[in-house]
Amino acid sequence: MANESRRGFLKAASITMAGLAASYRIPAWADGTGATGPVQVWSTFRDKRHASAEPLAWKPATEIASDAIMLDPAATQQEMLGFGAAFTDAACYMLNQLHSDERAALMHELFAPDEMAMNVCRTCIGASDYSKSLYSFDDSEQDDPELKKFSIDHDKAYILPLLRDARKFNPDLFLFSSPWSPPAWMKFNRSMLGGTIRKSSLEPYSRYMRQFLDAYKAEGVEINAITVQNEVDTTVDGRYAACLWAQEDEILFVGKYLGPLLRSTGSSTKIWVLDHNFNLWGRAIAELSDTRANEFIDGIAWHGYAGEPAAITRVHDTFPQKSAYFTEGGPQREPHQAGTPFPDPMTAWAHWAEWANSVIRNWSRSITMWNLALDENGTPYIGHHEEGDIVPGAPTAGRGVITIDSMTREISRSGRFWALAHYSKHVRRGAKVFRTNGVAESAAQTSKNPVSHVGFRNPDGSYVVVLSNRGPEKRIQLVLGSSFLVVEMPADSVHTLRWS
Repeated sequence: MANESRRGFLKAASITMAGLAASYRIPAWADGTGATGPVQVWSTFRDKRHASAEPLAWKPATEIASDAIMLDPAATQQEMLGFGAAFTDAACYMLNQLHSDERAALMHELFAPDEMAMNVCRTCIGASDYSKSLYSFDDSEQDDPELKKFSIDHDKAYILPLLRDARKFNPDLFLFSSPWSPPAWMKFNRSMLGGTIRKSSLEPYSRYMRQFLDAYKAEGVEINAITVQNEVDTTVDGRYAACLWAQEDEILFVGKYLGPLLRSTGSSTKIWVLDHNFNLWGRAIAELSDTRANEFIDGIAWHGYAGEPAAITRVHDTFPQKSAYFTEGGPQREPHQAGTPFPDPMTAWAHWAEWANSVIRNWSRSITMWNLALDENGTPYIGHHEEGDIVPGAPTAGRGVITIDSMTREISRSGRFWALAHYSKHVRRGAKVFRTNGVAESAAQTSKNPVSHVGFRNPDGSYVVVLSNRGPEKRIQLVLGSSFLVVEMPADSVHTLRWS
């Protein structure tokens, strides 16, 4: 756009620096003189996929637009752990269908530090709903409290080899693991489908978890964190492996059994609790309020199927020393605004980046997408859907972060893949989130503005800002100290800005 047109836009939509200073604190940066140096830009919209764009330049700020975004690198929040996706049994099976050279190339793309650099990934302790079969690591018709039938042989075929390969490409890969169900014999219904765990099983279950960690480590795969139970507050009506955990049982398990056992054996594996939706923030506070369990809990694992990300901030404000991790974003329920067309999962990058921005602004240290790879039908899947699960008009394909066609082995990259690239390719482990506020926004609130934003300062001193626009074309002003720049944002676009 011509300079005259741009100046006209800024004058029409701005207020003076002096006027703004009276109602909004201008964040200081360094000595207050503002930013210098070029700003690199990568964009995803229409036919562009994380494409490099023309660099932007900072200019002296004399007028500030009323919808400007204020950058305040001095106001830092949490330290980032990273980004990644889930190595479910289904995902590993699909990756294993590729020819070895194709698989190696894809793994390099996903995990190499100079590529996607995924570095926080999830594994399953036994079967999940996205598995080829229903199994645990101690399948026994009779009670087996001594764990004589314990075996991880199932995972040796294609799960463990892929985890070892991922760590070769990225030695900094952080792996956390979640069970969908204890072995059937530990539960009242003696089935991995639904039901609840018996209190008498809590002690042997803690040894089961430790044995899993030891067995994986013996295979060359160290697990850095575990959650007690995937989705503690549902049995999914017995449709696939699941287990209901009472709040008091999770507290007892961590405080009396699992925590002390891992500590006594010198394990460095962290314990995360809840591993469920934002609307269970009250349970998270209650569990952290138990002094014995609190001693062993590193943080809260969050899912986003119910509630709002602001729940993470509620827990953080009560227990600021505990970490938050976003551990599952579902393949079926794409982010969706009521009354609007259901977004195509292959192009919904702006929705996913908006989601990621909100989660990170609310103190999450990581984002791990659900199902690294599935086929064109969103399978393998051993569960079955119930009425209400399928949203009319929702697309059915491409629900993995990547899709591997079951017949041709063609690889497709989803909207989530391209949204994730805007973070994982630029935000390094140890980066600090810094405050980015619209003039009328607070740090944690969900804005009605279709443009969302989050900022990071990397350990090397570089700065990263990710912007998402799920609305129509828009021009946004970013203000840093006494400098500003203008970003042209097409409809349904994601942009990463980086400067030193």
